[in-house]
Amino acid sequence: MLYMVLPAYNEEKDIGALLKRIQGAMTDLGFDYKVLVVNDGSTDRTVSVVKSFAPSIPLELLDHGENKGLGQAILTGLRRASELAKDDDTVIAMDADNTHDPKLTSSMVELVQAGKDVVIASRYEEGGEEVGLSWLRHVCSWGASFLLKSFFPIEGVKDYTCGYRAYRGEMLHRAFDAYGDQLVEESGFTCMAEILIKLRRLSARVGEVPLVLRYDFKSGKSKMKVLRTIWRYGVLIVRGGFQPPAALVQVSRQEAKTQ
Repeated sequence: MLYMVLPAYNEEKDIGALLKRIQGAMTDLGFDYKVLVVNDGSTDRTVSVVKSFAPSIPLELLDHGENKGLGQAILTGLRRASELAKDDDTVIAMDADNTHDPKLTSSMVELVQAGKDVVIASRYEEGGEEVGLSWLRHVCSWGASFLLKSFFPIEGVKDYTCGYRAYRGEMLHRAFDAYGDQLVEESGFTCMAEILIKLRRLSARVGEVPLVLRYDFKSGKSKMKVLRTIWRYGVLIVRGGFQPPAALVQVSRQEAKTQ
């Protein structure tokens, strides 16, 4: 079973096109799936557009009622997916702005089934690229991934910030057991790096597939505040990868006693 998490804030111009692409891709790939849309306090027609697809695709709408930020939207979606998913199911998180190709889920699921806990759709893997992204956004994303890799190296990972990822159900279960709602504490775009760093503490096996990011498909405006995002990446690095949660400390102590 495949669960797809879409955090959405004022995406009326793009989410309909994405849902159509998801429907077509899942039909072609033959996946059993469910789409979990997290409405993060949208003030436009995002909710009505999403509801219009309810008769034709398996869909669940999770509504924050107010804007809480991307981090909380991702947390809400991943938690709900974790509740629904079995250990061997796959959970996909992707942007709701139609910049990610749903057909890429096929190769991502294959890697999860082959043993990876997390699979990143990477712009920096061979064959990946960015189309239509501003020079400033490109430099910000590339620079953040370069610095994060320097401080928190993870084998096989080049793209620390992309929101298009696949998670093994069992990995999410372990993550929520260890961190609870502290799995995501960042409110903005830096939450994706935060999640990856925290899963690193759980010895997650991570792989990548090449992503062609089609920012030229996006009709709505970007929600990223570049300067604030750069600042928050700096905060993540200074914090040194976070203190391990109490659950992990307890496990470490128990392991030490048995040695």
